[in-house]
Amino acid sequence: MKKYIYIIAAALALVSCGKFLDQYPHNAVSTDNLTEDDAEMLMVGVYNIAQYKPTFNGWAMFDIIGGDLIRPGATSTNTPALVIQGAIGPDNSMVGGPWNGYYAGMYQINNFIRSIEKLPESVKKNEMLGVGHFFRGLYYYNIVARWRDVPIVDKIITEDIAQTPEADAWKFVESEFQQAVKLAPDFTTKNYVSKDAAKALLARTYLAMGKKAEAAELAEELITCGRFALADFTDIFRGVANKEEIFTFSNLLEEGSYNIGSYYYTKESPVGGSYTFCPTQEAMDMFQHIDKRRTVSVDIQGSNNVVNKYCMGDAGHDPIYITRLAEMYLISAEGKGLALGIDRLNELRRFRGLPDVSPANEDAFLDAVLNERRLELFGEGFRWFDLVRTGKYEKVVGVDHKYSVQPIPSRELTLNKLLKQNPLWVATPNNNEEE
Repeated sequence: MKKYIYIIAAALALVSCGKFLDQYPHNAVSTDNLTEDDAEMLMVGVYNIAQYKPTFNGWAMFDIIGGDLIRPGATSTNTPALVIQGAIGPDNSMVGGPWNGYYAGMYQINNFIRSIEKLPESVKKNEMLGVGHFFRGLYYYNIVARWRDVPIVDKIITEDIAQTPEADAWKFVESEFQQAVKLAPDFTTKNYVSKDAAKALLARTYLAMGKKAEAAELAEELITCGRFALADFTDIFRGVANKEEIFTFSNLLEEGSYNIGSYYYTKESPVGGSYTFCPTQEAMDMFQHIDKRRTVSVDIQGSNNVVNKYCMGDAGHDPIYITRLAEMYLISAEGKGLALGIDRLNELRRFRGLPDVSPANEDAFLDAVLNERRLELFGEGFRWFDLVRTGKYEKVVGVDHKYSVQPIPSRELTLNKLLKQNPLWVATPNNNEEE
Protein backbone atom coordinates (compact mmCIF):
# COMPACT_ATOMS: atom_id res chain seq x y z
CA MET A 1 0.00 0.00 0.00
CA LYS A 2 2.86 2.39 0.78
CA LYS A 3 4.22 1.96 -2.72
CA TYR A 4 0.87 3.05 -4.16
CA ILE A 5 0.77 6.08 -1.89
CA TYR A 6 4.25 7.14 -3.00
CA ILE A 7 3.32 6.72 -6.64
CA ILE A 8 0.19 8.86 -6.33
CA ALA A 9 2.03 11.43 -4.22
CA ALA A 10 4.65 11.76 -6.92
CA ALA A 11 2.01 12.12 -9.60
CA LEU A 12 0.03 14.77 -7.75
CA ALA A 13 2.98 16.74 -6.38
CA LEU A 14 2.31 20.48 -6.55
CA VAL A 15 5.16 22.78 -7.43
CA SER A 16 6.13 26.17 -6.16
CA CYS A 17 7.59 28.72 -8.54
CA GLY A 18 11.08 27.90 -9.69
CA LYS A 19 13.23 26.93 -12.61
CA PHE A 20 11.02 24.77 -14.81
CA LEU A 21 13.73 22.22 -15.66
CA ASP A 22 14.70 21.54 -12.07
CA GLN A 23 11.40 21.25 -10.19
CA TYR A 24 11.73 17.82 -8.61
CA PRO A 25 14.45 15.66 -7.05
CA HIS A 26 15.14 12.64 -9.26
CA ASN A 27 15.04 10.28 -6.31
CA ALA A 28 11.57 11.35 -5.14
CA VAL A 29 10.07 8.02 -6.17
CA SER A 30 11.28 4.88 -7.84
CA THR A 31 9.25 3.77 -10.83
CA ASP A 32 11.59 0.99 -11.97
CA ASN A 33 9.36 -1.82 -10.70
CA LEU A 34 5.90 -0.64 -11.64
CA THR A 35 3.15 -3.09 -12.41
CA GLU A 36 0.34 -2.22 -14.81
CA ASP A 37 -1.90 -1.60 -11.79
CA ASP A 38 0.67 0.82 -10.36
CA ALA A 39 0.93 2.53 -13.73
CA GLU A 40 -2.83 3.01 -13.96
CA MET A 41 -2.77 4.75 -10.59
CA LEU A 42 0.06 6.93 -11.84
CA MET A 43 -2.05 7.76 -14.90
CA VAL A 44 -4.83 9.06 -12.64
CA GLY A 45 -2.34 11.58 -11.33
CA VAL A 46 -1.32 12.56 -14.86
CA TYR A 47 -4.94 13.36 -15.75
CA ASN A 48 -5.07 15.55 -12.66
CA ILE A 49 -1.82 17.33 -13.48
CA ALA A 50 -2.82 17.88 -17.11
CA GLN A 51 -5.95 19.74 -15.96
CA TYR A 52 -4.54 21.96 -13.24
CA LYS A 53 -0.90 22.80 -13.90
CA PRO A 54 -1.62 25.36 -16.65
CA THR A 55 -3.75 27.42 -14.19
CA PHE A 56 -6.86 29.36 -15.17
CA ASN A 57 -4.75 31.71 -17.28
CA GLY A 58 -3.32 28.74 -19.15
CA TRP A 59 -6.76 27.70 -20.36
CA ALA A 60 -8.35 31.16 -20.65
CA MET A 61 -5.51 33.35 -21.93
CA PHE A 62 -6.46 33.03 -25.60
CA ASP A 63 -9.87 34.46 -24.69
CA ILE A 64 -8.53 37.15 -22.33
CA ILE A 65 -6.22 38.56 -25.01
CA GLY A 66 -8.43 37.74 -27.99
CA GLY A 67 -10.24 41.07 -28.07
CA ASP A 68 -13.66 39.93 -26.83
CA LEU A 69 -13.13 40.35 -23.07
CA ILE A 70 -12.49 43.33 -20.82
CA ARG A 71 -12.16 43.97 -17.10
CA PRO A 72 -15.54 45.12 -15.75
CA GLY A 73 -15.74 48.50 -14.04
CA ALA A 74 -12.04 49.34 -14.26
CA THR A 75 -11.31 52.42 -16.35
CA SER A 76 -7.68 51.36 -16.85
CA THR A 77 -8.63 48.06 -18.48
CA ASN A 78 -12.06 48.64 -20.02
CA THR A 79 -10.99 48.18 -23.63
CA PRO A 80 -9.57 45.01 -25.20
CA ALA A 81 -6.30 46.76 -26.11
CA LEU A 82 -5.76 47.90 -22.51
CA VAL A 83 -6.53 44.40 -21.20
CA ILE A 84 -4.01 42.91 -23.62
CA GLN A 85 -1.33 45.46 -22.79
CA GLY A 86 -1.83 44.82 -19.09
CA ALA A 87 -1.87 41.03 -19.45
CA ILE A 88 1.14 40.39 -21.69
CA GLY A 89 4.59 41.30 -20.44
CA PRO A 90 7.84 39.54 -19.49
CA ASP A 91 7.24 40.10 -15.77
CA ASN A 92 3.51 39.47 -15.77
CA SER A 93 2.15 36.54 -13.78
CA MET A 94 -0.47 35.92 -16.45
CA VAL A 95 2.42 34.95 -18.73
CA GLY A 96 4.80 33.44 -16.19
CA GLY A 97 2.21 31.36 -14.33
CA PRO A 98 1.18 29.24 -17.34
CA TRP A 99 4.83 28.89 -18.47
CA ASN A 100 5.76 27.49 -15.06
CA GLY A 101 2.63 25.35 -14.97
CA TYR A 102 3.15 23.82 -18.39
CA TYR A 103 6.79 22.97 -17.82
CA ALA A 104 6.25 21.71 -14.27
CA GLY A 105 3.48 19.48 -15.56
CA MET A 106 5.74 18.38 -18.40
CA TYR A 107 8.18 16.93 -15.87
CA GLN A 108 5.46 14.63 -14.56
CA ILE A 109 4.21 13.72 -18.02
CA ASN A 110 7.74 12.88 -19.13
CA ASN A 111 8.28 10.84 -15.98
CA PHE A 112 5.03 8.99 -16.65
CA ILE A 113 6.02 8.16 -20.23
CA ARG A 114 9.47 7.03 -19.14
CA SER A 115 7.96 4.82 -16.44
CA ILE A 116 5.42 3.22 -18.78
CA GLU A 117 8.10 2.50 -21.38
CA LYS A 118 9.76 0.15 -18.86
CA LEU A 119 6.69 -2.09 -18.59
CA PRO A 120 6.50 -5.40 -20.49
CA GLU A 121 4.84 -5.15 -23.88
CA SER A 122 1.03 -5.23 -23.73
CA VAL A 123 -2.02 -3.51 -25.17
CA LYS A 124 -2.51 -1.64 -21.90
CA LYS A 125 1.07 -0.36 -21.93
CA ASN A 126 0.58 1.09 -25.40
CA GLU A 127 -2.71 2.69 -24.45
CA MET A 128 -1.11 4.40 -21.45
CA LEU A 129 1.74 5.61 -23.63
CA GLY A 130 -0.88 7.05 -25.97
CA VAL A 131 -2.36 9.00 -23.06
CA GLY A 132 1.08 10.35 -22.15
CA HIS A 133 1.83 11.45 -25.70
CA PHE A 134 -1.63 13.06 -25.97
CA PHE A 135 -1.04 15.23 -22.91
CA ARG A 136 2.49 16.12 -23.99
CA GLY A 137 1.08 17.15 -27.37
CA LEU A 138 -1.70 19.19 -25.75
CA TYR A 139 0.76 21.01 -23.50
CA TYR A 140 3.20 21.74 -26.31
CA TYR A 141 0.44 22.89 -28.67
CA ASN A 142 -0.38 25.61 -26.16
CA ILE A 143 3.28 26.40 -25.45
CA VAL A 144 4.32 26.74 -29.11
CA ALA A 145 1.20 28.75 -29.99
CA ARG A 146 2.07 31.25 -27.24
CA TRP A 147 5.87 31.48 -27.35
CA ARG A 148 6.86 30.01 -30.78
CA ASP A 149 10.58 29.18 -30.28
CA VAL A 150 10.57 27.13 -27.07
CA PRO A 151 12.62 24.48 -25.28
CA ILE A 152 11.42 20.98 -26.16
CA VAL A 153 11.78 18.92 -22.99
CA ASP A 154 10.93 15.31 -23.79
CA LYS A 155 13.05 13.64 -21.11
CA ILE A 156 14.11 14.22 -17.52
CA ILE A 157 16.95 16.74 -17.49
CA THR A 158 18.32 19.41 -15.16
CA GLU A 159 20.74 21.34 -17.37
CA ASP A 160 19.88 24.45 -19.34
CA ILE A 161 18.36 23.81 -22.74
CA ALA A 162 18.09 26.09 -25.76
CA GLN A 163 14.94 26.84 -27.73
CA THR A 164 13.80 24.79 -30.70
CA PRO A 165 12.78 26.85 -33.75
CA GLU A 166 9.01 27.22 -34.10
CA ALA A 167 8.71 25.08 -37.25
CA ASP A 168 10.53 22.18 -35.58
CA ALA A 169 8.52 22.66 -32.39
CA TRP A 170 5.29 22.28 -34.38
CA LYS A 171 6.69 19.08 -35.89
CA PHE A 172 7.21 17.80 -32.36
CA VAL A 173 3.57 18.56 -31.48
CA GLU A 174 2.51 16.80 -34.68
CA SER A 175 4.58 13.71 -33.81
CA GLU A 176 3.13 13.55 -30.28
CA PHE A 177 -0.45 13.50 -31.56
CA GLN A 178 0.48 11.01 -34.27
CA GLN A 179 1.79 8.71 -31.55
CA ALA A 180 -1.38 9.24 -29.55
CA VAL A 181 -3.56 8.40 -32.58
CA LYS A 182 -1.58 5.20 -33.00
CA LEU A 183 -1.46 4.10 -29.35
CA ALA A 184 -4.33 5.65 -27.34
CA PRO A 185 -7.41 3.57 -26.50
CA ASP A 186 -10.59 3.72 -28.54
CA PHE A 187 -13.23 6.27 -27.57
CA THR A 188 -15.30 5.41 -24.49
CA THR A 189 -16.45 8.68 -22.93
CA LYS A 190 -15.60 12.36 -23.31
CA ASN A 191 -13.53 12.41 -20.09
CA TYR A 192 -10.95 9.86 -21.26
CA VAL A 193 -8.21 10.31 -23.82
CA SER A 194 -8.90 8.39 -27.02
CA LYS A 195 -7.63 7.96 -30.55
CA ASP A 196 -10.48 10.23 -31.65
CA ALA A 197 -9.43 12.99 -29.24
CA ALA A 198 -5.86 12.71 -30.49
CA LYS A 199 -7.08 12.83 -34.08
CA ALA A 200 -9.07 16.00 -33.33
CA LEU A 201 -6.05 17.75 -31.84
CA LEU A 202 -3.84 16.55 -34.67
CA ALA A 203 -6.31 18.18 -37.08
CA ARG A 204 -6.06 21.37 -35.02
CA THR A 205 -2.26 21.15 -35.16
CA TYR A 206 -2.27 20.65 -38.93
CA LEU A 207 -4.34 23.83 -39.27
CA ALA A 208 -1.77 25.72 -37.18
CA MET A 209 1.01 24.33 -39.40
CA GLY A 210 -0.76 25.34 -42.59
CA LYS A 211 -1.39 21.72 -43.60
CA LYS A 212 -4.98 22.41 -44.55
CA ALA A 213 -5.67 19.30 -46.61
CA GLU A 214 -4.44 17.01 -43.83
CA ALA A 215 -6.47 18.96 -41.26
CA ALA A 216 -9.65 18.65 -43.32
CA GLU A 217 -9.14 14.95 -43.91
CA LEU A 218 -8.86 14.15 -40.20
CA ALA A 219 -11.79 16.41 -39.35
CA GLU A 220 -13.93 14.63 -41.91
CA GLU A 221 -13.02 11.25 -40.43
CA LEU A 222 -14.44 12.38 -37.10
CA ILE A 223 -17.53 13.99 -38.63
CA THR A 224 -18.42 10.85 -40.57
CA CYS A 225 -17.32 8.09 -38.15
CA GLY A 226 -20.77 7.83 -36.52
CA ARG A 227 -19.56 8.17 -32.93
CA PHE A 228 -20.20 11.91 -32.68
CA ALA A 229 -23.00 14.30 -33.61
CA LEU A 230 -23.71 18.02 -33.21
CA ALA A 231 -25.68 18.75 -30.05
CA ASP A 232 -27.71 21.57 -28.56
CA PHE A 233 -25.63 24.11 -26.62
CA THR A 234 -27.81 23.60 -23.56
CA ASP A 235 -26.84 19.93 -23.51
CA ILE A 236 -23.14 20.61 -24.00
CA PHE A 237 -22.73 23.39 -21.45
CA ARG A 238 -25.30 22.37 -18.86
CA GLY A 239 -24.15 18.81 -18.24
CA VAL A 240 -26.68 16.91 -20.35
CA ALA A 241 -25.49 13.74 -22.09
CA ASN A 242 -24.56 14.47 -25.69
CA LYS A 243 -22.48 13.10 -28.56
CA GLU A 244 -20.68 16.30 -29.51
CA GLU A 245 -17.90 16.37 -26.92
CA ILE A 246 -14.79 14.49 -28.00
CA PHE A 247 -12.60 15.30 -25.01
CA THR A 248 -13.46 17.33 -21.92
CA PHE A 249 -11.67 17.58 -18.58
CA SER A 250 -14.23 16.89 -15.86
CA ASN A 251 -12.59 19.43 -13.50
CA LEU A 252 -14.25 17.94 -10.43
CA LEU A 253 -14.60 20.06 -7.30
CA GLU A 254 -12.69 17.58 -5.16
CA GLU A 255 -9.75 17.48 -7.58
CA GLY A 256 -8.84 21.12 -8.14
CA SER A 257 -8.82 24.59 -6.66
CA TYR A 258 -10.04 26.89 -9.41
CA ASN A 259 -13.45 27.29 -10.98
CA ILE A 260 -13.73 28.95 -14.35
CA GLY A 261 -17.24 30.28 -13.85
CA SER A 262 -16.19 32.41 -10.90
CA TYR A 263 -14.05 34.59 -13.16
CA TYR A 264 -17.03 35.31 -15.43
CA TYR A 265 -20.08 35.41 -13.13
CA THR A 266 -21.08 38.31 -10.86
CA LYS A 267 -21.38 38.34 -7.10
CA GLU A 268 -25.07 39.10 -7.57
CA SER A 269 -25.71 35.93 -9.56
CA PRO A 270 -27.49 33.09 -7.72
CA VAL A 271 -24.21 31.13 -7.59
CA GLY A 272 -21.86 34.07 -6.99
CA GLY A 273 -18.64 34.92 -8.77
CA SER A 274 -15.64 37.23 -8.73
CA TYR A 275 -16.53 38.79 -12.14
CA THR A 276 -12.94 39.31 -13.22
CA PHE A 277 -13.62 39.38 -16.97
CA CYS A 278 -16.69 40.18 -19.02
CA PRO A 279 -17.62 40.27 -22.72
CA THR A 280 -17.33 43.49 -24.67
CA GLN A 281 -20.56 44.94 -25.95
CA GLU A 282 -19.43 43.98 -29.45
CA ALA A 283 -19.11 40.37 -28.32
CA MET A 284 -22.59 40.52 -26.81
CA ASP A 285 -24.06 41.99 -29.99
CA MET A 286 -22.38 39.53 -32.39
CA PHE A 287 -24.93 36.83 -31.49
CA GLN A 288 -28.13 37.22 -33.48
CA HIS A 289 -31.38 36.57 -31.62
CA ILE A 290 -32.06 33.59 -33.87
CA ASP A 291 -28.68 32.06 -32.99
CA LYS A 292 -29.39 29.05 -30.74
CA ARG A 293 -26.00 29.57 -29.06
CA ARG A 294 -26.72 33.09 -27.85
CA THR A 295 -28.23 32.69 -24.39
CA VAL A 296 -25.85 29.90 -23.38
CA SER A 297 -22.81 31.84 -24.62
CA VAL A 298 -23.58 35.27 -23.13
CA ASP A 299 -26.10 36.71 -20.72
CA ILE A 300 -26.89 39.79 -18.67
CA GLN A 301 -26.94 39.52 -14.87
CA GLY A 302 -28.53 42.69 -13.53
CA SER A 303 -26.82 45.25 -15.75
CA ASN A 304 -23.65 43.22 -16.24
CA ASN A 305 -22.59 41.34 -19.37
CA VAL A 306 -21.33 37.83 -18.59
CA VAL A 307 -19.81 34.80 -20.29
CA ASN A 308 -22.51 32.20 -19.71
CA LYS A 309 -20.93 28.91 -20.84
CA TYR A 310 -19.51 28.34 -17.36
CA CYS A 311 -22.50 28.60 -15.08
CA MET A 312 -21.28 27.31 -11.70
CA GLY A 313 -19.85 30.62 -10.47
CA ASP A 314 -18.55 30.23 -6.92
CA ALA A 315 -20.80 27.23 -6.31
CA GLY A 316 -18.73 24.60 -8.11
CA HIS A 317 -16.47 23.75 -11.01
CA ASP A 318 -17.33 23.75 -14.69
CA PRO A 319 -15.70 21.33 -17.14
CA ILE A 320 -12.75 22.37 -19.31
CA TYR A 321 -13.81 21.81 -22.91
CA ILE A 322 -10.85 20.70 -25.03
CA THR A 323 -12.41 19.61 -28.33
CA ARG A 324 -15.85 18.88 -29.74
CA LEU A 325 -17.34 18.04 -33.10
CA ALA A 326 -18.31 21.59 -34.10
CA GLU A 327 -14.64 22.48 -34.22
CA MET A 328 -14.14 19.66 -36.72
CA TYR A 329 -16.83 21.16 -38.98
CA LEU A 330 -14.96 24.45 -38.92
CA ILE A 331 -11.55 22.83 -39.46
CA SER A 332 -12.95 20.88 -42.39
CA ALA A 333 -14.45 24.03 -43.89
CA GLU A 334 -11.29 26.09 -43.51
CA GLY A 335 -9.08 23.27 -44.68
CA LYS A 336 -11.07 22.63 -47.86
CA GLY A 337 -11.52 26.27 -48.86
CA LEU A 338 -14.53 27.98 -50.39
CA ALA A 339 -15.51 25.54 -53.15
CA LEU A 340 -15.46 22.38 -51.04
CA GLY A 341 -15.77 23.78 -47.50
CA ILE A 342 -18.83 26.02 -47.77
CA ASP A 343 -21.21 23.10 -47.26
CA ARG A 344 -19.69 22.18 -43.89
CA LEU A 345 -19.77 25.81 -42.77
CA ASN A 346 -23.42 26.24 -43.69
CA GLU A 347 -24.37 22.85 -42.26
CA LEU A 348 -23.12 24.01 -38.87
CA ARG A 349 -24.80 27.40 -39.22
CA ARG A 350 -28.16 25.81 -40.05
CA PHE A 351 -27.88 23.53 -37.01
CA ARG A 352 -27.32 26.64 -34.85
CA GLY A 353 -30.34 28.40 -36.35
CA LEU A 354 -28.58 30.71 -38.80
CA PRO A 355 -29.04 31.20 -42.55
CA ASP A 356 -26.45 30.14 -45.11
CA VAL A 357 -23.66 32.49 -46.13
CA SER A 358 -22.29 32.91 -49.67
CA PRO A 359 -18.79 34.40 -49.57
CA ALA A 360 -17.61 35.81 -52.90
CA ASN A 361 -13.99 34.67 -52.71
CA GLU A 362 -11.44 32.83 -50.58
CA ASP A 363 -10.64 35.86 -48.40
CA ALA A 364 -14.32 36.42 -47.65
CA PHE A 365 -14.73 32.70 -46.96
CA LEU A 366 -11.88 32.70 -44.43
CA ASP A 367 -13.47 35.71 -42.72
CA ALA A 368 -16.77 33.81 -42.59
CA VAL A 369 -15.10 30.77 -41.05
CA LEU A 370 -13.28 32.90 -38.48
CA ASN A 371 -16.52 34.67 -37.62
CA GLU A 372 -18.23 31.32 -37.11
CA ARG A 373 -15.34 30.11 -34.95
CA ARG A 374 -15.72 33.29 -32.91
CA LEU A 375 -19.40 32.54 -32.32
CA GLU A 376 -19.15 28.79 -31.87
CA LEU A 377 -16.02 28.65 -29.72
CA PHE A 378 -16.48 31.87 -27.73
CA GLY A 379 -14.94 31.50 -24.27
CA GLU A 380 -13.30 28.13 -25.07
CA GLY A 381 -9.74 29.33 -25.67
CA PHE A 382 -9.42 29.89 -29.44
CA ARG A 383 -9.85 33.53 -30.45
CA TRP A 384 -6.32 34.96 -29.97
CA PHE A 385 -4.56 32.19 -31.84
CA ASP A 386 -7.20 32.11 -34.57
CA LEU A 387 -6.39 35.75 -35.32
CA VAL A 388 -2.63 35.29 -34.88
CA ARG A 389 -2.30 32.24 -37.14
CA THR A 390 -4.26 33.99 -39.91
CA GLY A 391 -2.30 37.25 -39.64
CA LYS A 392 -5.31 39.32 -38.60
CA TYR A 393 -4.64 39.99 -34.91
CA GLU A 394 -3.18 43.49 -34.93
CA LYS A 395 -5.72 44.86 -37.43
CA VAL A 396 -8.80 43.28 -35.83
CA VAL A 397 -7.94 44.04 -32.20
CA GLY A 398 -5.91 47.22 -32.67
CA VAL A 399 -2.68 46.39 -30.84
CA ASP A 400 1.02 46.38 -31.67
CA HIS A 401 2.55 43.43 -33.53
CA LYS A 402 4.51 42.30 -30.46
CA TYR A 403 1.29 41.15 -28.79
CA SER A 404 0.93 38.44 -31.41
CA VAL A 405 3.47 36.43 -29.42
CA GLN A 406 4.01 36.14 -25.69
CA PRO A 407 7.39 37.07 -24.23
CA ILE A 408 9.60 34.53 -22.46
CA PRO A 409 9.19 35.31 -18.73
CA SER A 410 12.08 37.40 -17.44
CA ARG A 411 12.73 35.00 -14.59
CA GLU A 412 13.26 32.12 -17.01
CA LEU A 413 15.77 34.16 -18.98
CA THR A 414 17.70 34.65 -15.76
CA LEU A 415 17.54 31.00 -14.73
CA ASN A 416 18.22 29.43 -18.14
CA LYS A 417 21.16 31.19 -19.80
CA LEU A 418 20.45 29.48 -23.14
CA LEU A 419 17.03 31.08 -23.53
CA LYS A 420 16.65 34.11 -25.78
CA GLN A 421 13.81 36.60 -25.67
CA ASN A 422 11.48 36.77 -28.66
CA PRO A 423 12.85 39.52 -30.95
CA LEU A 424 9.56 41.42 -30.79
CA TRP A 425 10.05 41.77 -27.04
CA VAL A 426 13.75 42.62 -26.91
CA ALA A 427 14.40 45.98 -25.23
CA THR A 428 10.69 46.40 -24.57
CA PRO A 429 9.79 47.94 -21.19
CA ASN A 430 8.05 45.46 -18.92
CA ASN A 431 4.38 45.85 -18.31
CA ASN A 432 3.04 46.20 -14.81
CA GLU A 433 2.15 42.86 -13.30
CA GLU A 434 -1.50 41.98 -12.85
CA GLU A 435 -3.07 39.19 -10.93
